[in-house]
Amino acid sequence: MNQQEHFPTLAVILAAGQGTRMRSSLPKVMHQVGNRPLLGHVLATAESAGVEDLAVVVGPDTPEVAAYVQQLAPAARTFVQRERLGTAHAVLAARPVLQAHEQGCVLVLFGDSPLIGTETLARLRQTLIDGAAVAVAGFTTEQPGPYGRLLVEDGRLRAIREAKDATPEELAITLCNGGVMGFRADHCLWLLERIGNANAQGEYYLTDAVEQANAAGLSVVAVEVAEEEILGVNDREQLHAAEQIFQRRRRRQAMQEGVTLTAAETVYFSADTELESDVRVEPCVVFGPGVQVGRGARISAFSHLQHVRIEPAGTA
Repeated sequence: MNQQEHFPTLAVILAAGQGTRMRSSLPKVMHQVGNRPLLGHVLATAESAGVEDLAVVVGPDTPEVAAYVQQLAPAARTFVQRERLGTAHAVLAARPVLQAHEQGCVLVLFGDSPLIGTETLARLRQTLIDGAAVAVAGFTTEQPGPYGRLLVEDGRLRAIREAKDATPEELAITLCNGGVMGFRADHCLWLLERIGNANAQGEYYLTDAVEQANAAGLSVVAVEVAEEEILGVNDREQLHAAEQIFQRRRRRQAMQEGVTLTAAETVYFSADTELESDVRVEPCVVFGPGVQVGRGARISAFSHLQHVRIEPAGTA
């Protein structure tokens, strides 16, 4: 039994964002990548990573999000953030589970970031097991622009500096804040409660936990991950970008698992598509929801399949 199995994990998924830039009546986290809501991807990753407890923070005007969570992850608890006063305020909406989760770690994830992987969650958790009180996911980019910079000294994350507040030297830093954070459970609640709202927006920012932890002499560490892992979807362009990354990953995965894609870039997968080995997929194929393809089957060009199992006796 590995060390992580002795370190119970609570994931708090923030899904209360209004998503006004989507220009849609559909809640932002219910928009789809690979025919699965953004939030569904995050819930599936948390489950695959072995997270024992799940909490989802939803908005007061999105009952369909709470209903989706209940359908997909009935063991998860949902909490309503009635006023949107910042990310730290959102996490504190789940105060009852934070109080009950006294040991292990707490991971704060975002319902609009569908591409985060199980390995990243494992690395954040391992950093906390190894002694950090707070772990922050960061990414390196040659165009850091508006992102907050991670100021690391001697292996410790000293601060997260917003671009508008950064000095010219700090703006030259290419290690940026990815938003996703992990906390030792025994430090999480009191750190969040110490965060104030003395800023221009009057909001409680989760990133301020870094300053509070450093002030208390606790260890804070940055964990570098791939930029695409923490891509947040705030508008239709970012939704398109997430879809393209998802499809590229699934095509690669399929080929690595013994599937032939004769024109990979023209094949589109759903999140629940299941292809066994030695399947051959011809050009311009769309796998809608609920498709399973048995070993050795051939999928003809220009097929659009959904809710079906294909066996190798014939072609689709």
